[in-house]
Order: sequence, then C-alpha cells, then structure tokens
Amino acid sequence: MHDIANVCVDTALQPACGASTVPESPRKNWLMKRNCSLSPRQVGWFYLSIVILSFVIASFFAWQGAWLVLPFSGLEVAILGWALLYHARHASDYEHVWLEDGALVIEQVSAGQRVRHVFNPQWVRVELGEPRNEPLRELVALHSGGRVVRVGRFLDPVGRSRLANELSRCLGQGQPTQVS
Repeated sequence: MHDIANVCVDTALQPACGASTVPESPRKNWLMKRNCSLSPRQVGWFYLSIVILSFVIASFFAWQGAWLVLPFSGLEVAILGWALLYHARHASDYEHVWLEDGALVIEQVSAGQRVRHVFNPQWVRVELGEPRNEPLRELVALHSGGRVVRVGRFLDPVGRSRLANELSRCLGQGQPTQVS
C-alpha cells in the first residue's frame, strides 16, 4: 500500500483506473484515519501519572493548610479525564472506501460504531463542494439512488480534492462535480 496524503491506495487497480495484470479480483482502496500519536492504552497511563502527580501536589498543599486545593485538583483531574476519554473513544475512527466486484463500499467507524454503505458504482455521482461558510470543512459527497454519504473527514482540503478526483476517475466519470 502507498501512503499518499493520508489516502492509502492498493496497487491492484481496476481496469477503469488503469491496466491491471493482477490475476485476482482487482480492488481499489482508500483508507482514511486520524493521525494519533498516542494509543488509548498510552493515554490511560498518561492520565494515571497526571492523577498521581496532581494528588501528591494537592496533598502537600493540604498538609500546609490550603485544603481548598484538593477539591480543585479533583475537578481538574475529572475534566482532563473526560477530555482524554473522548479522545480515546475516537482515536481509532476511520473511513474505508473500496471498489471491487461491481460494488462501491463505504465503511465509516466513529466511537466504535460501524456504518456500511454499498452502492452500484455505475450509479454513483461524486461531488466536491465549496460551502460559503467553511470551505475547509466540506467533504466529498457520494450520491446514489437518493442517498448521500459524505467521506473525507480525516483529510485536508487537498487530500479531499485528490480523493474526489481518484474516485471519479475510477468510476469512469472524469472530474468530480464542483458544487458552489
């Protein structure tokens, strides 16, 4: 697999994307995920060290007579724990789009919940919009049969444009539709 702008592409391409001499079922993959520097386990160990350090410092000040430091230290650790729990729940989120055997499959995982969409690739329309409010947040929209699935949450604007172009090319559409 080649890692190009957070888009992982399998080297076995479908004939619409280029000639392939691979004897098995040709397949095109795009895997988009967060770039996390800490695993959930490492976050847990980090949190435990902060709890211990905070408790030691707060205990010292409480021993010196400043008892109000303990509840504020507890509040600080509780808020940090909530933020780290949110981070850990979403650290393994990803979007996986693949094209094989006459189907375009989109799999999105957020906080452990998996949603899978299967489209007929001949009926899919790829759009890359530019909203007036937030042009950096617009996602690639895949339209088919009245359904719309938006992908590219983990890509920058250049990566989204590249994803839209590659999807359009592989679906035999040329360039993606630009929505203003």
